[in-house]
Amino acid sequence: MLATRKLRRNLFITAGATFAVAALLTGCTAAPGTGTQTGGGTVEGNEATGDTIVIGFSGPAADHGWLGAINSAAKAEAEKYPDIDLKIAEGTNDASLQISQVEGFINDKVDAIVLLPTDGAALTEVAIKAMEAGIPVINVDREFSSTFAARVTILGDNFGMGVTAGTYICEQLGDNPDAIVAEVAGIDSLPLTQQRSEGFATALEDCGLKVNNRVAADFTIAGGEAVTSQLLQAAPKIDAIWNHDDDQGVGVLAAIDAAGRDEFFMVGGAGSRAAMDAIQADSGVLKATVIYPSTQAADGIRLARLVAQGKSLSDIVEVEVPSRIVLNAPIVTKDNVDKFIDFSFT
Repeated sequence: MLATRKLRRNLFITAGATFAVAALLTGCTAAPGTGTQTGGGTVEGNEATGDTIVIGFSGPAADHGWLGAINSAAKAEAEKYPDIDLKIAEGTNDASLQISQVEGFINDKVDAIVLLPTDGAALTEVAIKAMEAGIPVINVDREFSSTFAARVTILGDNFGMGVTAGTYICEQLGDNPDAIVAEVAGIDSLPLTQQRSEGFATALEDCGLKVNNRVAADFTIAGGEAVTSQLLQAAPKIDAIWNHDDDQGVGVLAAIDAAGRDEFFMVGGAGSRAAMDAIQADSGVLKATVIYPSTQAADGIRLARLVAQGKSLSDIVEVEVPSRIVLNAPIVTKDNVDKFIDFSFT
């Protein structure tokens, strides 16, 4: 049965991970400065300096460790290329303000826009406006409600996160149908939270388990601590917990410590440095976390450069950048934490 679960997990993850972007972004070339595809493609060709392009970047306010890492990684990636002029709008959680920022980019006639929308549906119309103006939009993390709103969409695999977490828990608990599994979700109104929970339930069902106790926080430390305290009071025995987000996980762990509970193990989500340090130390209940890449906007910057300069990706035959890329959601444990810790966020 374990072999079957591993096979099914691989199928889920492969379906979600359309491309491993980091390995692909340095490929198929164009003649430098011309935007003309030369065919075949080389890493050197894509890295060669071309015509300077102006990229507008807009994302939410960095009020969360993962979002802060998203913004800083995008800026750092742009600085690697002398042919990128990056225009950064102030981070905001106000959809109306972000719409005006995108309209400003359109009026400035930038060459591409990288947009992590505070609300994908709310930003769809202005993204379509940019596309109709001939400005390619790279949609990051929170998806627009129309395929016409973006030239490229790059996403983390939220459903895959749930599958990975559930599969790990199944493997640790074995074939114990009486095991008690708890879930500390993020914001229930967000599609990403719904997708994570759906993937989690699907993977647990594969080994005869289910979510016995579930609470939802708000991706904050305070929220994580409050709802976990309620969870622990309601559930006198737990075998495993999946917490969707490592930032709110700081509060989750604080509640666990305050309650003096240690009969279970916990799996985190996203891949913070604090979580990986705890996994590496292996001295508490946190035994694993599931990666939700904080490189998405940085990948978006590189994709915007390739699109604007008429280039493509290596390792694929297609001469244009794909329209949709979904990143993988691997599990990090003490056995492989060294591989991932340098890519964690604070």
